Formats: sequence, C-alpha cells, structure tokens
Amino acid sequence: MNFFSDMASQLTGHLPIDWAVLAQNITDPDILGQMQRAFTHFLKTGQAWALLIGLAIGYMIRSLTSYG
Repeated sequence: MNFFSDMASQLTGHLPIDWAVLAQNITDPDILGQMQRAFTHFLKTGQAWALLIGLAIGYMIRSLTSYG
C-alpha cells in the first residue's frame, strides 16, 4: 500500500492544483431532510406517474420491436 501512496503523491505533487477550490461551505447539513423534500416534490409534481408511464410505454415498444 505504501508504494501506491508514494506514487500517488509523486504524481499529484507536480500538478498546479489550488486545493482551496475543493473546500465547500455547507449551509444545510440535513441530508435526510433534503432527500425527503426532494422525494415529496417528485411525488407532488406528478413526475412519479410520468416515470411509471414512460417505463410501461418503453417496455411495450421494446417488446414490439425486438426480434425473437
């Protein structure tokens, strides 16, 4: 493992990377709450029905156009 870490440090040691770009300022750390709000929005806007209808129509088209 030491060989790989040494090689990685040699490869990245010569790259002009500004490591401050990788830092983030997290304003809302409630990840589960964000996921719940996104899923609720997904259901309220009717996108779930569109997904199910699209899957059904796509499956029917695939079965009609496949050979064998």
